[in-house]
Amino acid sequence: MAFHFISVARCLGLRRVRLARVFGIVVVGWIAGVGQTFAAGGMVAPLSVHDAIAAAWKIDPVRAELETNQDSADVRAKAAQSWFAGGPTLTGDYYDDRISGSNHGYITWQGGVSVPLWLPGQGTATENVAKAEAKTATVRLDVERMSVAVRVVDAAGAAIMAMRRQTAALATVAALRRIEADVQRAGHAGEIAVSDQQAVEAQLAQARSEADMAAEEIETTASQLRTLTGLPGVPDITQADEHWLALTRANDARWVEDIDPRVRATHQAVIAAQNQMKLVRKSFMPNPEIGVDAIDQGQYQSPWDTQVGVNLRVPLPSAVTNTPQESAARDRMAAATRQEIEARRAVRNEMAQVRAHLVAATGSLSNSRVEASSMLRRADGMERSWRVGETPLIEALRARMDAYRALLDLNRAEIAWHAAIIRMGIATGTIP
Repeated sequence: MAFHFISVARCLGLRRVRLARVFGIVVVGWIAGVGQTFAAGGMVAPLSVHDAIAAAWKIDPVRAELETNQDSADVRAKAAQSWFAGGPTLTGDYYDDRISGSNHGYITWQGGVSVPLWLPGQGTATENVAKAEAKTATVRLDVERMSVAVRVVDAAGAAIMAMRRQTAALATVAALRRIEADVQRAGHAGEIAVSDQQAVEAQLAQARSEADMAAEEIETTASQLRTLTGLPGVPDITQADEHWLALTRANDARWVEDIDPRVRATHQAVIAAQNQMKLVRKSFMPNPEIGVDAIDQGQYQSPWDTQVGVNLRVPLPSAVTNTPQESAARDRMAAATRQEIEARRAVRNEMAQVRAHLVAATGSLSNSRVEASSMLRRADGMERSWRVGETPLIEALRARMDAYRALLDLNRAEIAWHAAIIRMGIATGTIP
Protein backbone atom coordinates (compact mmCIF):
# COMPACT_ATOMS: atom_id res chain seq x y z
CA MET A 1 0.00 0.00 0.00
CA ALA A 2 1.39 3.34 -1.01
CA PHE A 3 0.86 6.34 1.21
CA HIS A 4 0.98 10.00 0.30
CA PHE A 5 2.07 12.56 2.80
CA ILE A 6 2.80 16.18 2.05
CA SER A 7 6.50 16.74 1.85
CA VAL A 8 7.51 18.13 5.20
CA ALA A 9 10.65 19.50 3.67
CA ARG A 10 8.58 21.49 1.20
CA CYS A 11 5.94 22.76 3.62
CA LEU A 12 8.40 23.69 6.31
CA GLY A 13 11.32 24.74 4.18
CA LEU A 14 13.49 22.09 5.83
CA ARG A 15 15.51 20.96 2.89
CA ARG A 16 18.15 19.43 5.13
CA VAL A 17 15.77 17.31 7.22
CA ARG A 18 16.21 13.68 6.35
CA LEU A 19 12.65 12.35 6.23
CA ALA A 20 13.71 8.74 5.84
CA ARG A 21 15.43 8.94 9.20
CA VAL A 22 12.49 10.73 10.79
CA PHE A 23 9.78 8.42 9.55
CA GLY A 24 11.52 5.25 8.50
CA ILE A 25 9.06 4.64 5.63
CA VAL A 26 8.82 5.61 2.00
CA VAL A 27 7.17 8.98 1.47
CA VAL A 28 5.58 9.70 -1.87
CA GLY A 29 6.50 13.22 -3.04
CA TRP A 30 4.30 15.97 -4.27
CA ILE A 31 3.68 15.89 -8.04
CA ALA A 32 3.30 19.42 -9.38
CA GLY A 33 0.24 20.01 -11.50
CA VAL A 34 -1.25 16.57 -10.83
CA GLY A 35 -2.12 16.59 -7.14
CA GLN A 36 -2.21 13.77 -4.68
CA THR A 37 -2.54 10.07 -5.43
CA PHE A 38 -3.98 7.78 -2.80
CA ALA A 39 -4.32 4.05 -2.69
CA ALA A 40 -5.93 3.70 0.70
CA GLY A 41 -9.52 2.91 1.59
CA GLY A 42 -10.38 2.09 -2.03
CA MET A 43 -9.79 5.67 -3.18
CA VAL A 44 -7.86 6.22 -6.37
CA ALA A 45 -6.44 9.19 -8.26
CA PRO A 46 -7.97 12.47 -7.12
CA LEU A 47 -10.63 14.37 -9.00
CA SER A 48 -10.69 18.05 -9.63
CA VAL A 49 -13.00 20.05 -7.41
CA HIS A 50 -15.19 20.84 -10.42
CA ASP A 51 -15.54 17.18 -11.41
CA ALA A 52 -16.41 16.12 -7.87
CA ILE A 53 -19.06 18.82 -7.45
CA ALA A 54 -20.53 18.04 -10.88
CA ALA A 55 -20.69 14.33 -10.08
CA ALA A 56 -22.33 14.96 -6.71
CA TRP A 57 -24.81 17.37 -8.28
CA LYS A 58 -25.72 14.85 -10.98
CA ILE A 59 -26.89 12.25 -8.46
CA ASP A 60 -28.28 14.63 -5.84
CA PRO A 61 -31.87 13.57 -5.06
CA VAL A 62 -32.96 17.09 -4.14
CA ARG A 63 -32.03 18.29 -7.64
CA ALA A 64 -34.57 15.93 -9.22
CA GLU A 65 -37.28 17.17 -6.87
CA LEU A 66 -36.56 20.84 -7.58
CA GLU A 67 -36.44 20.23 -11.34
CA THR A 68 -39.85 18.57 -11.09
CA ASN A 69 -41.15 21.60 -9.18
CA GLN A 70 -39.79 23.88 -11.88
CA ASP A 71 -41.39 21.84 -14.68
CA SER A 72 -44.72 21.78 -12.82
CA ALA A 73 -44.67 25.57 -12.45
CA ASP A 74 -43.91 25.98 -16.15
CA VAL A 75 -46.86 23.75 -17.01
CA ARG A 76 -49.13 25.80 -14.75
CA ALA A 77 -47.96 29.01 -16.42
CA LYS A 78 -48.76 27.56 -19.83
CA ALA A 79 -52.16 26.35 -18.66
CA ALA A 80 -52.97 29.86 -17.38
CA GLN A 81 -52.83 31.11 -20.97
CA SER A 82 -56.17 29.40 -21.66
CA TRP A 83 -59.07 31.51 -22.92
CA PHE A 84 -61.27 30.35 -20.07
CA ALA A 85 -60.76 30.08 -16.33
CA GLY A 86 -61.66 26.40 -16.24
CA GLY A 87 -63.17 23.50 -18.12
CA PRO A 88 -66.71 23.51 -19.58
CA THR A 89 -69.69 22.39 -17.54
CA LEU A 90 -72.39 20.18 -19.03
CA THR A 91 -75.94 20.16 -17.62
CA GLY A 92 -78.91 17.96 -18.47
CA ASP A 93 -82.54 17.73 -17.23
CA TYR A 94 -85.44 15.42 -18.01
CA TYR A 95 -89.08 15.98 -16.97
CA ASP A 96 -91.98 13.56 -17.49
CA ASP A 97 -95.51 13.93 -16.12
CA ARG A 98 -96.00 10.17 -16.11
CA ILE A 99 -93.92 10.00 -12.99
CA SER A 100 -96.58 12.02 -11.17
CA GLY A 101 -99.32 9.77 -12.60
CA SER A 102 -101.14 12.36 -14.79
CA ASN A 103 -99.77 11.07 -18.10
CA HIS A 104 -100.80 14.03 -20.27
CA GLY A 105 -97.76 13.73 -22.50
CA TYR A 106 -95.71 16.53 -20.97
CA ILE A 107 -92.08 15.47 -21.60
CA THR A 108 -89.22 17.94 -21.41
CA TRP A 109 -85.56 17.48 -22.29
CA GLN A 110 -83.16 20.23 -21.37
CA GLY A 111 -79.33 20.41 -21.79
CA GLY A 112 -76.62 23.04 -21.81
CA VAL A 113 -72.91 23.75 -21.80
CA SER A 114 -71.17 26.66 -20.08
CA VAL A 115 -67.61 27.84 -19.47
CA PRO A 116 -66.13 30.01 -16.67
CA LEU A 117 -64.75 33.39 -17.65
CA TRP A 118 -61.64 35.12 -16.38
CA LEU A 119 -62.20 38.14 -14.21
CA PRO A 120 -60.41 41.29 -15.47
CA GLY A 121 -56.63 40.68 -15.15
CA GLN A 122 -57.09 37.33 -13.41
CA GLY A 123 -55.63 35.22 -16.21
CA THR A 124 -52.47 37.34 -16.45
CA ALA A 125 -52.08 37.33 -12.68
CA THR A 126 -52.40 33.54 -12.58
CA GLU A 127 -49.75 33.18 -15.26
CA ASN A 128 -47.43 35.57 -13.43
CA VAL A 129 -47.75 33.56 -10.21
CA ALA A 130 -46.80 30.36 -12.01
CA LYS A 131 -43.84 32.00 -13.74
CA ALA A 132 -42.60 33.44 -10.45
CA GLU A 133 -42.82 30.03 -8.81
CA ALA A 134 -40.85 28.52 -11.71
CA LYS A 135 -38.12 31.12 -11.21
CA THR A 136 -38.13 30.39 -7.49
CA ALA A 137 -37.55 26.71 -8.19
CA THR A 138 -34.70 27.63 -10.54
CA VAL A 139 -32.95 29.72 -7.88
CA ARG A 140 -33.51 27.00 -5.29
CA LEU A 141 -31.54 24.72 -7.61
CA ASP A 142 -28.61 27.12 -7.22
CA VAL A 143 -29.03 27.02 -3.44
CA GLU A 144 -28.94 23.23 -3.42
CA ARG A 145 -25.92 23.17 -5.72
CA MET A 146 -24.11 25.49 -3.32
CA SER A 147 -24.98 23.16 -0.46
CA VAL A 148 -23.71 20.15 -2.43
CA ALA A 149 -20.44 21.95 -3.16
CA VAL A 150 -19.89 22.67 0.54
CA ARG A 151 -20.60 19.03 1.46
CA VAL A 152 -18.13 17.82 -1.17
CA VAL A 153 -15.39 20.11 0.14
CA ASP A 154 -16.00 19.06 3.75
CA ALA A 155 -16.04 15.36 2.86
CA ALA A 156 -12.88 15.70 0.76
CA GLY A 157 -11.08 17.48 3.58
CA ALA A 158 -12.07 14.74 6.03
CA ALA A 159 -10.88 12.02 3.63
CA ILE A 160 -7.51 13.67 2.99
CA MET A 161 -7.01 14.32 6.70
CA ALA A 162 -7.74 10.65 7.49
CA MET A 163 -5.09 9.54 5.01
CA ARG A 164 -2.52 11.96 6.31
CA ARG A 165 -3.28 10.92 9.86
CA GLN A 166 -2.65 7.30 8.92
CA THR A 167 0.59 8.16 7.14
CA ALA A 168 1.85 10.17 10.11
CA ALA A 169 0.86 7.37 12.50
CA LEU A 170 2.63 4.74 10.40
CA ALA A 171 5.70 6.96 10.22
CA THR A 172 5.68 7.25 13.99
CA VAL A 173 5.23 3.49 14.34
CA ALA A 174 8.26 2.95 12.10
CA ALA A 175 10.35 5.37 14.16
CA LEU A 176 9.26 3.75 17.44
CA ARG A 177 9.98 0.27 16.10
CA ARG A 178 13.50 1.41 15.33
CA ILE A 179 13.84 2.62 18.90
CA GLU A 180 12.27 -0.60 20.18
CA ALA A 181 14.86 -2.67 18.32
CA ASP A 182 17.67 -0.70 19.95
CA VAL A 183 16.02 -1.03 23.35
CA GLN A 184 15.62 -4.79 22.94
CA ARG A 185 19.29 -5.19 22.04
CA ALA A 186 20.23 -3.12 25.05
CA GLY A 187 17.87 -5.15 27.21
CA HIS A 188 19.45 -8.44 26.16
CA ALA A 189 22.79 -7.00 27.15
CA GLY A 190 21.39 -5.82 30.46
CA GLU A 191 22.11 -2.21 29.67
CA ILE A 192 18.58 -0.82 30.06
CA ALA A 193 15.87 -0.99 32.66
CA VAL A 194 12.71 -3.04 32.19
CA SER A 195 10.62 0.06 32.78
CA ASP A 196 12.16 1.68 29.70
CA GLN A 197 11.27 -1.36 27.61
CA GLN A 198 7.71 -1.17 28.89
CA ALA A 199 7.55 2.54 28.06
CA VAL A 200 8.60 1.84 24.48
CA GLU A 201 6.07 -0.98 24.15
CA ALA A 202 3.27 1.22 25.51
CA GLN A 203 4.14 4.10 23.22
CA LEU A 204 4.35 1.78 20.22
CA ALA A 205 0.95 0.27 21.06
CA GLN A 206 -0.52 3.75 21.25
CA ALA A 207 0.93 4.67 17.85
CA ARG A 208 -0.45 1.46 16.34
CA SER A 209 -3.86 2.27 17.79
CA GLU A 210 -3.65 5.68 16.14
CA ALA A 211 -2.88 3.99 12.82
CA ASP A 212 -5.80 1.58 13.25
CA MET A 213 -8.22 4.39 14.07
CA ALA A 214 -6.96 6.33 11.07
CA ALA A 215 -7.60 3.28 8.86
CA GLU A 216 -11.15 3.10 10.18
CA GLU A 217 -11.60 6.80 9.52
CA ILE A 218 -10.33 6.31 5.96
CA GLU A 219 -12.95 3.66 5.32
CA THR A 220 -15.71 5.83 6.79
CA THR A 221 -14.78 8.99 4.91
CA ALA A 222 -14.25 7.01 1.70
CA SER A 223 -17.75 5.59 1.97
CA GLN A 224 -19.27 9.00 2.66
CA LEU A 225 -17.41 10.59 -0.24
CA ARG A 226 -18.30 7.79 -2.64
CA THR A 227 -21.96 8.04 -1.63
CA LEU A 228 -21.89 11.77 -2.17
CA THR A 229 -20.16 11.85 -5.56
CA GLY A 230 -20.76 8.36 -6.89
CA LEU A 231 -17.08 8.20 -7.84
CA PRO A 232 -14.09 6.53 -6.14
CA GLY A 233 -11.75 9.51 -6.47
CA VAL A 234 -10.78 12.13 -3.91
CA PRO A 235 -11.39 15.79 -4.80
CA ASP A 236 -8.01 17.51 -4.71
CA ILE A 237 -8.88 20.55 -2.63
CA THR A 238 -5.17 21.35 -2.28
CA GLN A 239 -5.37 22.89 -5.76
CA ALA A 240 -6.87 25.95 -4.10
CA ASP A 241 -4.30 28.57 -3.27
CA GLU A 242 -3.90 32.33 -3.09
CA HIS A 243 -4.33 32.57 -6.86
CA TRP A 244 -7.93 31.44 -6.43
CA LEU A 245 -8.56 34.29 -4.02
CA ALA A 246 -7.39 36.79 -6.61
CA LEU A 247 -10.23 35.67 -8.90
CA THR A 248 -12.97 36.28 -6.34
CA ARG A 249 -14.67 39.58 -5.52
CA ALA A 250 -14.76 38.83 -1.83
CA ASN A 251 -14.07 42.45 -0.91
CA ASP A 252 -17.31 43.64 -2.54
CA ALA A 253 -19.63 42.62 0.28
CA ARG A 254 -22.81 44.03 -1.31
CA TRP A 255 -22.16 42.24 -4.60
CA VAL A 256 -21.47 38.97 -2.80
CA GLU A 257 -24.69 39.35 -0.84
CA ASP A 258 -26.82 40.09 -3.90
CA ILE A 259 -25.53 37.14 -5.95
CA ASP A 260 -25.78 34.63 -3.13
CA PRO A 261 -28.33 31.95 -4.17
CA ARG A 262 -29.99 32.00 -0.76
CA VAL A 263 -30.65 35.73 -1.01
CA ARG A 264 -31.84 35.41 -4.60
CA ALA A 265 -34.15 32.54 -3.65
CA THR A 266 -35.78 34.47 -0.83
CA HIS A 267 -36.06 37.58 -2.99
CA GLN A 268 -37.75 35.55 -5.71
CA ALA A 269 -40.10 34.16 -3.07
CA VAL A 270 -41.04 37.76 -2.21
CA ILE A 271 -41.83 38.40 -5.89
CA ALA A 272 -43.95 35.25 -6.02
CA ALA A 273 -45.83 36.38 -2.89
CA GLN A 274 -46.44 39.80 -4.44
CA ASN A 275 -47.88 38.15 -7.55
CA GLN A 276 -50.04 35.94 -5.36
CA MET A 277 -51.37 39.05 -3.63
CA LYS A 278 -52.24 40.57 -7.00
CA LEU A 279 -54.00 37.37 -8.03
CA VAL A 280 -56.11 37.37 -4.87
CA ARG A 281 -57.13 40.96 -5.51
CA LYS A 282 -58.09 40.13 -9.09
CA SER A 283 -60.10 37.14 -7.85
CA PHE A 284 -62.48 39.29 -5.82
CA MET A 285 -65.48 37.09 -6.73
CA PRO A 286 -66.16 33.62 -8.12
CA ASN A 287 -65.74 33.30 -11.86
CA PRO A 288 -68.93 34.01 -13.88
CA GLU A 289 -70.09 31.43 -16.39
CA ILE A 290 -71.70 31.79 -19.78
CA GLY A 291 -73.17 29.06 -21.94
CA VAL A 292 -75.85 27.77 -24.31
CA ASP A 293 -79.01 25.82 -23.36
CA ALA A 294 -81.45 23.83 -25.49
CA ILE A 295 -84.96 22.66 -24.46
CA ASP A 296 -87.14 20.11 -26.21
CA GLN A 297 -90.74 19.90 -24.93
CA GLY A 298 -93.55 17.62 -25.95
CA GLN A 299 -96.85 19.53 -25.27
CA TYR A 300 -99.78 18.02 -27.24
CA GLN A 301 -97.79 18.10 -30.51
CA SER A 302 -97.00 21.81 -30.14
CA PRO A 303 -95.07 23.25 -33.14
CA TRP A 304 -92.81 25.33 -30.87
CA ASP A 305 -91.55 22.45 -28.75
CA THR A 306 -87.78 23.20 -29.25
CA GLN A 307 -86.02 26.27 -27.86
CA VAL A 308 -82.39 27.41 -27.74
CA GLY A 309 -81.01 30.14 -25.48
CA VAL A 310 -78.03 31.63 -23.68
CA ASN A 311 -77.45 31.36 -19.95
CA LEU A 312 -75.30 33.56 -17.69
CA ARG A 313 -74.41 32.76 -14.10
CA VAL A 314 -72.70 35.42 -11.95
CA PRO A 315 -71.91 34.51 -8.33
CA LEU A 316 -71.61 37.63 -6.21
CA PRO A 317 -68.56 38.40 -4.07
CA SER A 318 -68.60 37.48 -0.41
CA ALA A 319 -66.30 38.30 2.48
CA VAL A 320 -66.70 34.70 3.67
CA THR A 321 -64.56 33.47 0.77
CA ASN A 322 -62.47 36.56 0.01
CA THR A 323 -61.18 37.37 3.49
CA PRO A 324 -59.41 34.02 4.12
CA GLN A 325 -57.71 34.22 0.72
CA GLU A 326 -56.52 37.78 1.32
CA SER A 327 -55.30 36.88 4.81
CA ALA A 328 -53.35 33.89 3.49
CA ALA A 329 -51.75 36.06 0.78
CA ARG A 330 -50.74 38.71 3.33
CA ASP A 331 -49.30 36.06 5.62
CA ARG A 332 -47.28 34.63 2.74
CA MET A 333 -46.00 38.07 1.85
CA ALA A 334 -44.97 38.79 5.43
CA ALA A 335 -43.19 35.43 5.77
CA ALA A 336 -41.34 35.89 2.47
CA THR A 337 -40.20 39.38 3.46
CA ARG A 338 -38.97 38.13 6.83
CA GLN A 339 -37.07 35.25 5.20
CA GLU A 340 -35.35 37.60 2.76
CA ILE A 341 -34.19 39.88 5.60
CA GLU A 342 -32.96 36.89 7.59
CA ALA A 343 -31.19 35.43 4.55
CA ARG A 344 -29.35 38.67 3.90
CA ARG A 345 -28.28 38.87 7.53
CA ALA A 346 -27.17 35.24 7.51
CA VAL A 347 -25.14 35.67 4.32
CA ARG A 348 -23.57 38.86 5.67
CA ASN A 349 -22.57 37.12 8.89
CA GLU A 350 -21.36 34.04 7.06
CA MET A 351 -19.13 36.06 4.75
CA ALA A 352 -17.61 37.78 7.78
CA GLN A 353 -16.99 34.37 9.34
CA VAL A 354 -15.49 32.98 6.14
CA ARG A 355 -13.10 35.94 5.86
CA ALA A 356 -12.14 35.66 9.52
CA HIS A 357 -11.67 31.91 9.19
CA LEU A 358 -9.46 32.38 6.15
CA VAL A 359 -7.27 34.88 8.01
CA ALA A 360 -7.10 32.58 11.03
CA ALA A 361 -6.33 29.54 8.85
CA THR A 362 -3.51 31.43 7.15
CA GLY A 363 -1.98 32.37 10.47
CA SER A 364 -2.51 28.88 11.87
CA LEU A 365 -0.79 27.33 8.87
CA SER A 366 2.24 29.57 9.32
CA ASN A 367 2.43 28.80 13.04
CA SER A 368 1.93 25.08 12.46
CA ARG A 369 4.84 25.05 10.02
CA VAL A 370 7.10 26.59 12.65
CA GLU A 371 5.79 24.20 15.30
CA ALA A 372 6.24 21.08 13.16
CA SER A 373 9.70 22.19 12.07
CA SER A 374 10.80 22.68 15.65
CA MET A 375 9.21 19.48 16.89
CA LEU A 376 10.75 17.35 14.16
CA ARG A 377 14.22 18.73 14.81
CA ARG A 378 13.68 18.35 18.55
CA ALA A 379 12.61 14.71 18.13
CA ASP A 380 15.71 13.98 16.05
CA GLY A 381 17.91 15.72 18.57
CA MET A 382 16.36 13.95 21.53
CA GLU A 383 16.76 10.57 19.80
CA ARG A 384 20.44 11.25 19.10
CA SER A 385 20.93 12.47 22.66
CA TRP A 386 19.34 9.29 24.02
CA ARG A 387 21.57 7.10 21.91
CA VAL A 388 24.67 8.66 23.46
CA GLY A 389 23.20 8.44 26.93
CA GLU A 390 22.57 12.13 27.51
CA THR A 391 18.74 12.01 27.64
CA PRO A 392 16.32 9.59 29.29
CA LEU A 393 14.41 7.33 26.92
CA ILE A 394 11.05 8.62 28.12
CA GLU A 395 11.97 12.12 26.97
CA ALA A 396 12.93 10.87 23.51
CA LEU A 397 9.60 9.00 23.25
CA ARG A 398 7.67 12.05 24.39
CA ALA A 399 9.47 14.20 21.82
CA ARG A 400 8.60 11.74 19.05
CA MET A 401 4.90 11.79 19.96
CA ASP A 402 4.98 15.58 20.21
CA ALA A 403 6.38 15.66 16.68
CA TYR A 404 3.53 13.38 15.55
CA ARG A 405 0.93 15.69 17.04
CA ALA A 406 2.66 18.70 15.48
CA LEU A 407 2.46 17.02 12.07
CA LEU A 408 -1.25 16.41 12.59
CA ASP A 409 -1.71 20.06 13.50
CA LEU A 410 0.16 21.08 10.37
CA ASN A 411 -2.02 18.90 8.17
CA ARG A 412 -5.21 20.14 9.78
CA ALA A 413 -4.11 23.73 9.31
CA GLU A 414 -3.17 23.16 5.68
CA ILE A 415 -6.43 21.40 4.83
CA ALA A 416 -8.42 24.07 6.67
CA TRP A 417 -6.60 26.77 4.67
CA HIS A 418 -7.35 25.16 1.31
CA ALA A 419 -10.96 24.50 2.35
CA ALA A 420 -11.41 28.11 3.47
CA ILE A 421 -10.26 29.34 0.06
CA ILE A 422 -12.72 27.05 -1.71
CA ARG A 423 -15.51 28.09 0.64
CA MET A 424 -14.76 31.70 -0.26
CA GLY A 425 -15.00 30.76 -3.94
CA ILE A 426 -18.29 28.95 -3.36
CA ALA A 427 -19.70 31.93 -1.47
CA THR A 428 -18.78 34.30 -4.29
CA GLY A 429 -19.70 31.88 -7.07
CA THR A 430 -16.24 32.14 -8.59
CA ILE A 431 -14.59 28.73 -8.28
CA PRO A 432 -11.84 28.77 -10.95
